[in-house]
Amino acid sequence: MIEHPLTPLTADEISTAASCVKAQSGLDDNAFFETITLDEPDHDEMAAFRANGTRPARRAYVCCYERSSNRTLRGVVDLGAERLVSWDHVPGVQARIPPEEFVLSDAIAKADPRVVEALAKRGITDLSKVLIETWAPGNFGHADEVGKRLAYCHCWVINEAGDNRYGRPIANLHPVFDLQNQVVLRVDDFGVVPLPPDSAAIRPADGLRRDIKPLTISQPEGPSFEVDGYHVRWQRWNVRIGYNLREGLVLHDIGYEDDGELRPIMHRASMAEMVVPYGDPTGGNYRRNAFDTGEYGLGVALDSLKLGCDCLGHIHYFDVCAHNWDGEPTPIRNAVCMHEEDYGLLWKHTDAKTGQFRAVRSRRLVISSIATIGNYVYGFFWYFYQDGTIGTEIKATGIPFPTAIPPGEDPKYGAMIAPGIASHVHQHSFSYRFEMCVDGDRNAVREQDFEAAPLGPDNPHGNAVAILERPLTHEAEAAREIDVTRSRSWKIVSADRTNALGQPTAYRLVPGQNTLPYLHPESAVAQRAGFMFKHFWATRYDRDELYPAGWYPNQHPGGDGLPRWIQADRPLEGEDVVVWYTLNFHHLPRPEDWPVQPIVYASMHWMPEGFFDQNPALDIPPGAITE
Repeated sequence: MIEHPLTPLTADEISTAASCVKAQSGLDDNAFFETITLDEPDHDEMAAFRANGTRPARRAYVCCYERSSNRTLRGVVDLGAERLVSWDHVPGVQARIPPEEFVLSDAIAKADPRVVEALAKRGITDLSKVLIETWAPGNFGHADEVGKRLAYCHCWVINEAGDNRYGRPIANLHPVFDLQNQVVLRVDDFGVVPLPPDSAAIRPADGLRRDIKPLTISQPEGPSFEVDGYHVRWQRWNVRIGYNLREGLVLHDIGYEDDGELRPIMHRASMAEMVVPYGDPTGGNYRRNAFDTGEYGLGVALDSLKLGCDCLGHIHYFDVCAHNWDGEPTPIRNAVCMHEEDYGLLWKHTDAKTGQFRAVRSRRLVISSIATIGNYVYGFFWYFYQDGTIGTEIKATGIPFPTAIPPGEDPKYGAMIAPGIASHVHQHSFSYRFEMCVDGDRNAVREQDFEAAPLGPDNPHGNAVAILERPLTHEAEAAREIDVTRSRSWKIVSADRTNALGQPTAYRLVPGQNTLPYLHPESAVAQRAGFMFKHFWATRYDRDELYPAGWYPNQHPGGDGLPRWIQADRPLEGEDVVVWYTLNFHHLPRPEDWPVQPIVYASMHWMPEGFFDQNPALDIPPGAITE
C-alpha cells in the first residue's frame, strides 16, 4: 500500500495509468502523454483521512495530445480499479510541449531547403554545429497560425569549445514549425546579421583559482531531521514532499508542533506558474515569452542533483518519477535535496551591567530542486526556520538569451554582453500558490499599511505612525499591489483561534525584492499572464483552480486564470483561503552575465504573527563558545 494519499505516483502507477488510457480511451497510436500525475485528493477527502484514516481512491490525472485530430484530451484513472473514470476533449487548447516534441524541430528544420538556404546566406554550411530550438509560439492572431499546433524556433551556432550551444546567435532567423504535421510551416527571415566572434569556453582549461581552501560541513551525530518516505520532521516542523510534472517540487501538510499539538499552517505550497517576457519588439524577438511551467513543465526538467555541487553537507535526497511521451516511467534520482544550514544568529541578549549574555545560533532546513529549461537554470528553495518562519527563494542562473547585433549598433532594448552579442531586457515573473489553513480551514485575509499621522493635537511632535489594517472580504478587492511607501504586507488570520492576548492567530506574508511588469496591459503576453499585474491575490479554495494563467497557457488567447476566477467575487471571511503571490524581478543583462550568469536571487517569506504566545525559539540550546 502507498504510504500516504499525497505520495507522488510510483513508476508502476504511471504504467498502470498509461495502460488504462491506451486500452480504454479510444486514442489512436500517434497520441502522446503530456501528463500522468497524481490526482490529488481534495480538502474534504484529506480531512476524512486525517480524522479516521479513510483513504481516498488513488487516482491519476492524465492529459494527452492526439496528432491525427489535433485534440487535447484529459481524464482521471482509478488506479486501484484500473479504470478510466473520466475522459474528455478540451476544445480550443493545446497541451504542453514535452521534451520529445521540444527537440523535433531541430532535425526536421535542418532538412528543409528554405532553412538551409537561409543559413547559407549567413555563411553557415556545417549544420552539425547549428541548434534550432523549439519555443512555444504564444498567440498573436496570425491568420496562418490559427488552429495549428506550432513552435517558433530560434537558432544558434555552438562555440568551438563545444560547451555553449548558445555561443554564437543567428539573429533574425526563425523557422515556424507545425508540430502536428512535423513540417516547417514558414521561415521568418528578418535580414542577415553577421555571426558574432566565437565565444570562449565556459570554463577555461587552465588558470583556475588555487587559493580556495576546502570547506567541510560536518554533522558527526547525523542530521536533526527525521524522514519517513516523503514525510519530514525537523525542529517541530512537519512537512510532506510532493511532486508533479508541471510544478516540480510541491510541499504538503505544513505544520508546527506546539506544546504537543500539531498546528496546521498550509495544506499545499508550490510555484504554480512562471513567465519570462522579453522586451525587444523587433523582428521575431517579440515572440520570446516563455511560460516555463505551463508550456513545458518544471517537473519533467528537474536535474539529478550532485553532492558537493548542487548540495553541500549531510544530504537527504528524494527520488521522483516522471514519464516520456509514450507513458513510460522515467525516474529522476536525487530530484529533491534536503539539508540543514547554519544561518547565523537567531537571537542574542547581553546584560550591559553584569556582562552576561545569551546567544543562540539559527539553523534552517533547506528543501530544494533545480530545473534546467533551455538556456536558463532555476533553483527553487524552501526554508524552514526555528522561529516559525517559512521562506522561499528563486536562484536564477544559466546563459542569458543572446542575440547577434550588427557592428557599430547599440541595442535599443537590451545591453551588449560580449563582442557582437546583445541580450534583451526581460522580466521573470513567478506565481506562488499557498493553500492556507492557519489553525484550521476557516481563515480570513487582512492587509496592513503604515502612514505618517498628520500633525495635530494627537500628534504634536510629528512622530506618530498610524497602523492601518483592513479586511479583504471578497476576491475582487483582494487583488493587491505592493506599496513600499506604506510598508504593505498581508496576513492570513484564523477565524476560530486566538492567542494568549486575545488576538487571532496569523501568518504574515512579507514581500522581498519585487517590481511591476513593464508590459502593456493589452499586449498578447499580458492577456495570457494577467496574474503578473498584482502581487497578491486571494481566492476561495477550488481544487480545479491550480494554475494562475489557467490549465492550458500554450497558444491560449488569454483571459484565463486568476483575472477570470475573481470575477465570481466569492467571500473570503471565515473561508478556505488560497493565497497567490507574484514575485517579479527585472533583468537587464550585463557583461558579467556572460557566458554564464552568476546566481540572481529573489525571495519572500511568511512569518508567524500572534501564532505563538511568545518567541518559540527560546528553548534552542546556546552556541558553544570556543577559544
